[in-house]
Amino acid sequence: MPWHVEGTYFENCNCDMACPCTMSGLSAPADNERCNVALAFHVETGEVNGVDVGGLTVCVVADTPALMSDGGWKVGVLLDAAASTEQAEALGAVFGGQLGGPMEGLAPLIAEMAGMESLNMAYADDGRVHRVRIGSAVDMVVEDFVSPLDPTGQGVKVSGVGFPADTLAAGTSSTARVDVFGMTWDNTGKNSYSAPFAWSA
Repeated sequence: MPWHVEGTYFENCNCDMACPCTMSGLSAPADNERCNVALAFHVETGEVNGVDVGGLTVCVVADTPALMSDGGWKVGVLLDAAASTEQAEALGAVFGGQLGGPMEGLAPLIAEMAGMESLNMAYADDGRVHRVRIGSAVDMVVEDFVSPLDPTGQGVKVSGVGFPADTLAAGTSSTARVDVFGMTWDNTGKNSYSAPFAWSA
């Protein structure tokens, strides 16, 4: 059965600025020996296998080699505690890659699924500043860059990316703490991207 999810997303990793992994389609190495990344997705509207999943948030947390295309990823998925059992199963299948779509393409790179857990989530996005707090597991706040040399004030964008969207706004984090699934880091002051996203299969 076809499915679709649409909303906004943002991510933070431990690259210094404008993460090369994302800009190169995973073909260039990260700035550090390991890539520590968290991606938060807020689904504004969506339906999966006949289940309405609008208004819910999902966060994917990963620890990978510097060259992400080498595989060997450790990945965990956090689901919104506000989701019903049916909604959690539907979102878990989309963001776990079992139903096709963008996440399915990453599945061969994953060596360890660290788990899937439901936690209370608070997600906010004003178009420039993006925030998520997930229990005691994740606390991220990022802001898109606006160049002082840009009279339009539109912000710095990277296009032609493809995943998780074609055009991403580049930015930096003011808070970026993760402690879940045996993965712990603080990426404050490091790279971020954000964008509207629309997935379907």
